[in-house]
Amino acid sequence: MKKNIAVAGNIGAGKSRLIKFLCTSYPLVPLPGIKDENPYLADFYQEMQNYSFHSQIFILAKKFQHFQKLAETFHSVIQNRTIVEDAEIFARNLYQSGSMSETDFRTYYDFYQSISSILPAPDLLIYLHSSVGASRKRLQIRSDPYENYISNTYLKRLNRLYVNWIADYDLSEVIIIDTEQLDFDTNLVDRVDILEAIEKFI
Repeated sequence: MKKNIAVAGNIGAGKSRLIKFLCTSYPLVPLPGIKDENPYLADFYQEMQNYSFHSQIFILAKKFQHFQKLAETFHSVIQNRTIVEDAEIFARNLYQSGSMSETDFRTYYDFYQSISSILPAPDLLIYLHSSVGASRKRLQIRSDPYENYISNTYLKRLNRLYVNWIADYDLSEVIIIDTEQLDFDTNLVDRVDILEAIEKFI
């Protein structure tokens, strides 16, 4: 039976690395990434207030398209971040911090609720928790020019929302992994621990 697995977590928590690792360990097909397709991304990181609505709407529409394709495949899939996160963490943070107007947020959120009401929840959610310091180190290694504009304050706000969100999350089974010191690329013990935690769900 095919599975839909989601990997959740803040920017720089290690989601892409974990997805790559799991895809080499199990017959999982990763859903396409969105970041490289987002035409608003560069402008968003420089001028969040002017491009937050555009960027979030683009991401929402693209993820909905991915779910439509998911219904057509017989493979188990793994996705980087859920639609729920985009709304409850990222869009909400933009609104609360004043980077998205109330009108734009309500318009976006109404659209999100219409879409999410017809989408299935993942079979398993893997939440990666990471401190701001650890996330910042990973962002520096990635050397993504857009991510140079991300402030520690922005990451802290997202982390707070994530902690509250995961505490109340009840849409599927959840595995929480602290990636602060995790190194499954080279550490065999870390690798085995992750596979043992996930094995029974896949």
